[in-house]
Amino acid sequence: MQVKLFAGEIPGAPVDTVAIGVLEGAVELTGGALAVDRAMGGVISQMFKSGEVSGKQGDFVLVHTLGKLAVSKVVTIGLGKPEELTVEKLRRIAGEAGRFLRRVKARRAAVEAFGAGTNGISHESAAQATVEGIIMGLYAFQKYLSKQPDDRTVDELLVVEADTAKAVDVERGLRLGEVVGEAVNAARDMVNEPANRMTPSDMAEIARMLARQHGLECTVLEREQMVALGMGALLGVAQGSSQPPRFIVLSYRGAPGSSRVMGWLGKAITFDSGGISLKPSEGMELMKGDMSGGAAVMSALAAVSRLKLKVNVTAIVPATENMPGGRAQRPGDVVKAMNGRTIEVVNTDAEGRLILADALCYAVKEGLSPLVDLATLTGACHVALGDFCSGLFSNDESWQKRVKEAGEASGECLWPMPMFDDYGEQIKSTVADIKNSGGRWGGAITAAKFLAEFAGKTPWAHIDIAGTAQTDKERGYLVKGATGVGVRVLVSLAQSVAGEV
Repeated sequence: MQVKLFAGEIPGAPVDTVAIGVLEGAVELTGGALAVDRAMGGVISQMFKSGEVSGKQGDFVLVHTLGKLAVSKVVTIGLGKPEELTVEKLRRIAGEAGRFLRRVKARRAAVEAFGAGTNGISHESAAQATVEGIIMGLYAFQKYLSKQPDDRTVDELLVVEADTAKAVDVERGLRLGEVVGEAVNAARDMVNEPANRMTPSDMAEIARMLARQHGLECTVLEREQMVALGMGALLGVAQGSSQPPRFIVLSYRGAPGSSRVMGWLGKAITFDSGGISLKPSEGMELMKGDMSGGAAVMSALAAVSRLKLKVNVTAIVPATENMPGGRAQRPGDVVKAMNGRTIEVVNTDAEGRLILADALCYAVKEGLSPLVDLATLTGACHVALGDFCSGLFSNDESWQKRVKEAGEASGECLWPMPMFDDYGEQIKSTVADIKNSGGRWGGAITAAKFLAEFAGKTPWAHIDIAGTAQTDKERGYLVKGATGVGVRVLVSLAQSVAGEV
């Protein structure tokens, strides 16, 4: 979908459909809604007074212009009560609005920056939320359908601004929304791919492609190089699969004058059977999405490059399958991580923390700081927080606060979880330095405590996206399948850090 700025009044936009925002409880129409109403001889205001157009959040009404405008259709978008409007609500409304436009067969649509100027929302933020929400809301993964659905998507989106003084802000917002929305969808594409089409080698090829497209540095380590570096924790997970592991390193240098490089780590188990500690068969097909963290950090880094942010970031993606078989590691095995620490593997289904252990060792060795990792790590976090919030864990209070603020700015909910020393008692081993599972109770926390052992003194935050990486229904800008969670918070984090390095 092409996204452009249209400087002018919305009734004059060269499209087939216009979408206008309407606030609940408003005394009169304003902005684009007023301009369309006047051009149509008061039709919209009459419908508003009669209650046919309510302005309630999620209330979408299709109005045929019957020749009164050059466009054939007008869609009113209910924005809800003005005092309750937020940027995140606008993003969700825009996602639903995009799907409504598709249902009414809009091919070229013009929209306002929904909610601009309401409840302190800037034109730039409104434009970003509008475009971001529509792009994410229109997402569909239909690659393997032999017969493509008839409902074509919106081909062109014009964001309209009549005030030339505000047009610069609107264009800046729509460009940011376009880049971030497309990055989220790119991550979704990777996660929605079946595991036979998204192997560790496939992820490495995507990394190389992103490097070529966006001017990134790319290094892919193969098994022999991992052996030489002593990545025994990662290799222990990988040994049960016929698919060779890959250790992907993507780097962006937007602040070449600085030596400070932030590290983003993403778990990439391209299929997780649980290994010898085999998972139940029901729902196992969803385990193709156990590489959601890796997809997020790769896509977010591409977005940071497109935005040319003045920040240095290296993304690290340890990629492998976790499979059972004659060569698979067993419960009770002991492996050695890159930093020399030994790990008793008491549960082969607690494998994500093993591959991240070596990734964290590598990041620390390379001097990356501060660090953030994203991982579909524990079912325990899903139980604790459901599918709305991701869990946030950290060894550094100020860095945790910074990451949480980035989540708030981007609309991705992160909930801080405790990291008391007492939880570390659960992962003590009698046969190795540490064991990879502390049991059922506090499982999300003990998993984070395990990772903290390998982050050392480097400021580090862990985001457990086990509950938020997938959704089984449409909700706002989310559609069934992969959510692309983590991309927005990472881009927001890079924006906040940019210029400080």
